[in-house]
Amino acid sequence: CYHAASMQNIADAVGLQKGSLYHYISSKEELLFKIFERSTGAMTQQLQDIIASKDSPVDKLRRAIEAHLIALCEQLDIYSVYLSERRALSGRSHTKVRAEAEKHARLLEKILQQGIERKDFRAIDTKMVALGILGMCNWLYQWYSPDGRLSPQEISVIFTELVVSGLKRKSK
Repeated sequence: CYHAASMQNIADAVGLQKGSLYHYISSKEELLFKIFERSTGAMTQQLQDIIASKDSPVDKLRRAIEAHLIALCEQLDIYSVYLSERRALSGRSHTKVRAEAEKHARLLEKILQQGIERKDFRAIDTKMVALGILGMCNWLYQWYSPDGRLSPQEISVIFTELVVSGLKRKSK
C-alpha cells in the first residue's frame, strides 16, 4: 500500500541505498506521479489517434475500449497503483492527474458526439456516458486476473456490446 510504504521500503525493493534513491526521485509522491505519467501518456496518444481515424464512431468506441482494457491488463500493477492511489497526490501533481483523466473523458465524449451526429447513437449526455465507460473499464483492476477465463480482448467485446447496445437509436 502506498501510504504504508516508506522511502526505505522502496529503496530496499529496488536494491538502492535510501540516499541513492533520492538521486532519482525526491518523494513517494513524485514516484506515484511518475507511475501516473507512464500509465496514461500512451493511452492519451492512442485515443487521439483513434479519434483522428476514418473509422465509424462505433468502431472508434470499440477500439477505444479495447485499447484501454488491453493497456490496463498488460500493465495491471502500474494501473492498480495509479487507480487506487491517485487521490494521494497533491498540488500540481494532483492537478495534472485530474487534467489527464478529464482529457480522456473528453476524448471519449468526442467519439460519442460523432456517433450522435452520424445518427449511430441516440442523443444522450455524452459526459455521463464517457464517465460510465471509464468507470467500467477502470474498475477492472479490482477483479481482473491474467489467469481468468476471459482475455482482455474478450472482455472488451462484452463491454463494447453493452455500451453500444445502450447507445443505439431505437427503431420506430
